[in-house]
Amino acid sequence: MASSLTSTGIVWALLSFVCAAASCVGFFMPYWLLGSQMDKPVSFGTFRRCSYPVRDEVRQTTVMLEQCGRYATFMGIPSLEWRICTVVTGVGCGLLLLVALTALIGCCMSDLISRAIGRAAGGIQFVGALLIGSGCALYPLGWDSEEVRQTCGNSSDQFELGSCEIGWAYYCTGAGALAAMLVCTWLACFAGKKQKQYPY
Repeated sequence: MASSLTSTGIVWALLSFVCAAASCVGFFMPYWLLGSQMDKPVSFGTFRRCSYPVRDEVRQTTVMLEQCGRYATFMGIPSLEWRICTVVTGVGCGLLLLVALTALIGCCMSDLISRAIGRAAGGIQFVGALLIGSGCALYPLGWDSEEVRQTCGNSSDQFELGSCEIGWAYYCTGAGALAAMLVCTWLACFAGKKQKQYPY
């Protein structure tokens, strides 16, 4: 089976896939911020939440529904910063995934990824990772929303966690983006084989 990638390119393809998978899984999982409300564990992502209060009409009380789900609408996301974070991080994850899948196909097909295309793919990875990093940087700006304050002991604010803590999904998303930006972008420069010159 012919490959359009050098041995460095194969490492780049595999590492690109791992970085994209880490960022995408972290982005999708609602464990960016961990806290508790009404003695129940609560967690938030950018567009998902686990455990939320609902009104029990039979008992006329508020109870915690312990399940995970997306917000009903985009505007239902608790803060403008989290809405921006959702879009920016989602686009970044899409770019990383696109490059990773293209690189993996390049392992199996000849003449798919040249030196120039490899460098362009590295540039796309850099932009994708930069977008994800921007999303991770924006996320703490939403900690002053009412939903987060209720979960974090009414003491959270922008860049102040209160009684909450950062969850594994936030670190997973950021680590995938950081590795893509620092390592994959550099490896991409050496990923493609030089184009053969055909005399005409």
